[in-house]
Amino acid sequence: MIQKRHLLITLLLFSYYVEAQLTYGKIPDSLLAKNYNYLNKAIQKHKNDKAKSLLYAQTWLRKSEANNDFEQVALAYKSILYLSDKSTWTAYADSMLVAAKQTKNDLTIGAAYMTKATVYYGENDNKKALDNFLLADEYIAKTEDSYSMYKVKFGIAQTKYYLGFYDEAISLFKECIEYFKEENDRAYLNSIHGLGVCYNKIGKYDLSSVTNQLGIKEGRKLENLEMEPYFIHSEGINQYFRNNYQKAISDLNTALPSIKNNKDFANETVAYFYLGKCFWSIREQEKGIEYFKKVDIAFEQQKYIRPDLRESYELLIDYFKKQGDIKSQLYYINQLLKVDNVLGTNYKYLLRKVVKEYDTKELLKSKQDIENAMTFRVVIDFTIIVIMAVIIAYLIYRHFKNKRLFEEIMKRDTSKSNIQKNNYDQQLVIDTTLDKIEKTIVPENTDKQNSQEISPEFEAGILKMLEKFEQGKKYLEKDMTLTKMALLLNTNNKYVTKIISKHRGKGSIDYITDLKTDYIIEMLKTDSKFRNYTNKALGEEAGFGSTQNFSRAFKARTGITPTYFIYKLKKSIAADSSQ
Repeated sequence: MIQKRHLLITLLLFSYYVEAQLTYGKIPDSLLAKNYNYLNKAIQKHKNDKAKSLLYAQTWLRKSEANNDFEQVALAYKSILYLSDKSTWTAYADSMLVAAKQTKNDLTIGAAYMTKATVYYGENDNKKALDNFLLADEYIAKTEDSYSMYKVKFGIAQTKYYLGFYDEAISLFKECIEYFKEENDRAYLNSIHGLGVCYNKIGKYDLSSVTNQLGIKEGRKLENLEMEPYFIHSEGINQYFRNNYQKAISDLNTALPSIKNNKDFANETVAYFYLGKCFWSIREQEKGIEYFKKVDIAFEQQKYIRPDLRESYELLIDYFKKQGDIKSQLYYINQLLKVDNVLGTNYKYLLRKVVKEYDTKELLKSKQDIENAMTFRVVIDFTIIVIMAVIIAYLIYRHFKNKRLFEEIMKRDTSKSNIQKNNYDQQLVIDTTLDKIEKTIVPENTDKQNSQEISPEFEAGILKMLEKFEQGKKYLEKDMTLTKMALLLNTNNKYVTKIISKHRGKGSIDYITDLKTDYIIEMLKTDSKFRNYTNKALGEEAGFGSTQNFSRAFKARTGITPTYFIYKLKKSIAADSSQ
């Protein structure tokens, strides 16, 4: 099983090697002739030229593999690792470890484990990082290399800090401070910084401030100012916990430019979180929310998160809940679920210490409630859209229908009665017969008369009288009724009804109403003053009993209201005048 794993790693490494050869071309023989020290120095010299540095590293690897010099193979892989894409680091670290184990040298093996631990640390897999640091410590402890021992101690201290074992980390950082003070300036300052942040985590804010000030003082004394922004950054966080919010904001903003310039997105994100907390504490929530959003951006872009930053999402969820912004609320609930998944993997020890306002069960319930509410809203919105669409479609339909009806009315001849007439083939009798009929008052309805048909002579006479009735506009008299009309025609109601039905194709009431309506339409077409009349005045002009009766009659006759007809008529006339 071990041999198979070794073979798999070898094949994987070979594929990386072939890829490098294809990318950077054939390694010149002149480079292969150089010694390892030359190649190592060349890598450092050309560190800003990744392609050239990687060529030297590949040469180093090829030369050492050809010579079966596993110690140099391990060192070459370490160089290649840091010159390659981060996605390949774990594979190169494994290859380095395989080579290191071939040396049977405890220091070389321990160094390989330490590099692998650093790779896991960079991936925020703190549990695997600690496991590999402890393995490194196990091998290096067998050697006399104290510097490597304290490098491992520092790595273990850093990892324990991130895992939440602060007291253990403090003890290790103190040991590192004592050792590195005389050995390595940067490692010394890093150890002081680690001690300060640990004091902050256990609530010893005074000690944290003293340690941060010591770091700044020692850095200036050693003329090494690289760590100064980090001590200021640490002190800004410490001042937040001491409720000195303005001082915290000032320190964090002072530190941020240098940290951003170093492309240290992790500490940049932490600064944003505590700036947000400061503004939140001084009741400037809108500013705080903007910084919390930056924490989420870092999580999305860099996949960076740690337990204390989790609170950003709780505050964002509460804020948007109060704002009634359920879309944003749901987004940050989903983000918090992702965050908890990452924290549960990388910080499961420390996560137990974090007081969570929203646990997973509550988050999922809130998410479901919001999604249900959003679904209901979507249904309501869709229903409203459909209703609006129907209304708009109806209005469009009505617009074109009314336009068509208006055009039909304008084409209609309303200068005389436009009543549908049935063919009347019988020749009208001469005027003497008509005079005779006009002088004869047809008695009121009797059973005998009702049972008899109208004689052609009487029918012709009544029809002639009806035409006179139309020409004389007698129908404009107010409250014109069938009885009034029968008297004007010198006949009875029954005969009038029959004549109108036969020769005008409708009932007597509709007949009178349509005559009145056609008259108004004609007046509107021909007389401009009528177009300024109100519906009430138009109704009175036509002899309708009320404005409502007129409007109903007009709509029934034309399909449109008098108001719309007048509006379109004025518009049409104005358009014609402008041409």
